[in-house]
Amino acid sequence: MKDSRIILVDDEKIVTSAFKTLLKVEGYKDVQCFNNPNEAIEYLEGNAPDIVVSDFLMPEMNGLEFLTKVKELYPEVSTIMLTGYADKENAIKAINEIGLYKYIEKPWDNEDLLINVRNGIERSHLLSSLRQKIAELEEAKKQLEIYSTDLEKLVAERTKDLTIANSKLSGIINYCADGIIILDKEGKILQTNPACENITGLSESALVGRKFQEIAYITTKQGNKSFDNTDGGIFGLNQDTNDVLIKDCIITNKLGGAETPVEINFASIYSEDNVEKYVGVIRDVSKQKENERLRDDFIATLTHDLRTPLLAAIQTLKFFLDGSLGEVEEKQAVLLSTMLQSNEDLLGLVNALLEVYRFESGKLTLCKTVFPIRDLVVQCYDELKPLADKKSLEFKLTCDIDEKLEIVADKAEIKRVIINLCGNAVNYTNKNGTVEIIAKAQSGDFIFSVCDNGNGIPKEDIPKLFNRFSQGTTKKRSTGTGLGLYLSRQIVEAHGGKIWLDSKLNKGSEFTFLLTNVVKEERQVVNG
Repeated sequence: MKDSRIILVDDEKIVTSAFKTLLKVEGYKDVQCFNNPNEAIEYLEGNAPDIVVSDFLMPEMNGLEFLTKVKELYPEVSTIMLTGYADKENAIKAINEIGLYKYIEKPWDNEDLLINVRNGIERSHLLSSLRQKIAELEEAKKQLEIYSTDLEKLVAERTKDLTIANSKLSGIINYCADGIIILDKEGKILQTNPACENITGLSESALVGRKFQEIAYITTKQGNKSFDNTDGGIFGLNQDTNDVLIKDCIITNKLGGAETPVEINFASIYSEDNVEKYVGVIRDVSKQKENERLRDDFIATLTHDLRTPLLAAIQTLKFFLDGSLGEVEEKQAVLLSTMLQSNEDLLGLVNALLEVYRFESGKLTLCKTVFPIRDLVVQCYDELKPLADKKSLEFKLTCDIDEKLEIVADKAEIKRVIINLCGNAVNYTNKNGTVEIIAKAQSGDFIFSVCDNGNGIPKEDIPKLFNRFSQGTTKKRSTGTGLGLYLSRQIVEAHGGKIWLDSKLNKGSEFTFLLTNVVKEERQVVNG
């Protein structure tokens, strides 16, 4: 406030001197006094004031004319006119014409003058701030109008883009050969496409609101089962899984009753990090299943027809080697032995392919009997012991099973699994290594493991080992058929059991299978 610039114009020097002295005493530092209004105007053209005080009667320009020019230069500045008693009408005229802030009669009262000067300065500052705010608001208004116009254009462009994208998406969904279905979190149908309607035989309006379980079920070797909501989320989907592929699924056509084999890929739709819906893509795999059936039938027929000539060739070679057809020289015997081994290997492959076909086609029926499991484990150990000794392996058996304990299973198939697992361990364990067989029974279950300290199996290869024609790992391929572990899994699962592998690279592997509720005494207690 004390730094404000005060302008005084009066043709009498005694008045300007007294005025300036009064203001200096009050602490005002910037007080500019002029005895000529023209000089004051010239100064004001380059210096903005905070308040202007002017006399009315001056020789070259009266106060009304002077303050009018001041208002033209600085509309917000407060102006005060000093008048004599006879000049009140002119002062009132100035108030009306130029917006005069105050008029003060001469001689003035010092206290009243100081109050009006201070209030006038505050008024000037307020009007200046107000003018600035108004200007800012006007500029903001202009920018808002520009932004509003641009926003309307942007919204129109986005709306057009979204309309085009939605049109394309609708076209893809409506003309997609695969069925598309959207479900809520409870598995109720919210939306379908025409392909889905064709598979189910129902219109979208008839499907909406139904449970997905009403139109589809999963086929397993143990029979059909429906989809159920579990704690892990519907169809196995939850917060941690984005999608899941469901195979061996059947959808029943409600019109014709036809059952269509399909594969469904379900994915979660999120809203604020929570699962809101599920979208499923349904693919008809009827032709694929038929092709697989024809392929399997071809392999089964081919392998079955190969067994007869192979058996004949093997038997003939054995006749030569045992001398039934006459003496054989040493070189001939070596060649005939090689041929015999090759034919026996080929017969083993043919038999393995036949077993795979029987399991996958459901034509193999387990022949379950009651037998002592310890005897079977020891028998398998004894058969493989010579092979282990040949490689200088430490071949150990830990069988914590009573000799009289019996289980109910297919003895021949369980032996196949044990021989395969133990044979692999012996074959793939380095010379002077260790292989240990562990067999035990507890709570009605039979548990069998075989451990080795071989090279181990990379983590990424473990899920592939139990697949058909798996040829070892990415680091080392085996020379076998790739069917042994696959058949072992099929046999164990056909018994209602599980088989798995724990392995660490360069430390070894442990194959284990579990048959639940197979111990004879335990089965009687459970079933009784």
